[in-house]
Amino acid sequence: MPSETLWEIAKAEVERRGSNGSEGDGVGIGDKSVFFIGSKNGGKTTIILRCLDRTFSIVLILDLSKPNDLWPTMENLLQATRSHVDKVIMKLGRTNSKAASEMRQKIWSKMQKDHPDRELIDPFPIPLVIIGSKYDIFQDFDSEKRKAICKTLRFVAHYYGASLMFTSKSEALLLKIRGVINQLAFGIDKSKSICVDQNKPLFITAGLDSLCQIGPPPVPDNDIGKFHAHSPMELWKKVYEKLFPPKRINTLKDVKDPARDPQYAESEVDEMRIQKDQELEQYKRNASKSWKQIELDS
Repeated sequence: MPSETLWEIAKAEVERRGSNGSEGDGVGIGDKSVFFIGSKNGGKTTIILRCLDRTFSIVLILDLSKPNDLWPTMENLLQATRSHVDKVIMKLGRTNSKAASEMRQKIWSKMQKDHPDRELIDPFPIPLVIIGSKYDIFQDFDSEKRKAICKTLRFVAHYYGASLMFTSKSEALLLKIRGVINQLAFGIDKSKSICVDQNKPLFITAGLDSLCQIGPPPVPDNDIGKFHAHSPMELWKKVYEKLFPPKRINTLKDVKDPARDPQYAESEVDEMRIQKDQELEQYKRNASKSWKQIELDS
């Protein structure tokens, strides 16, 4: 028996939905599909790409109900994705340097030119949305745990120039997510609404948060200097993993930092290392001062 044609499959699906439809005007709400059919090499893909404005974005889903898996999942996926995207952009630059340059410049478009954090962040090379799922479970966590997770995800999202939002099975939250996906796919104006209250589902569009509002990592001020890190991201990682140790424990013993071993000395690299260490220390001091000022103002 020959396989069904696309038209027969579509016809059967319409009849199936009709038999299960509601009474009245017969109008139902469900998934919508659009089929592009036509001659081979007739321009179907070109039309689709133009309608979607050649949008290519990354949506990272993180399970809020498993905080111990959150950081390694996020780190591994983003590192792998960034490595691949960087290679693609580099390859593009060899054949079309203008397009590659435009891609690099576009990642800064969602950040205001006068934003105080422009020099302190490292935007992802393509649009990024971080979605925290299972908020219905997360909202029952201890208040301090929720605060630490919220602050950490806000920092990561802001550092990468990403949007951040929490969702669950709630229709209202899913509707917000659908709006964000539509914005990514069709270039619809992004929402200006924002929610940073840890007692509610976070919803922060890229570029609307700030390091001052986020505050320092969730650790007492007198303990922040005990964490040896080479960058703000590494500092937040160490603080977070102290609160929520990854389930996969590294059994290797701590080894001496080769970057500080004289036998591997490189003057230019060492100078850059010193500069980065100074920037990190400045970040720690500024974060602590900003947080104390916020507490005084409140």
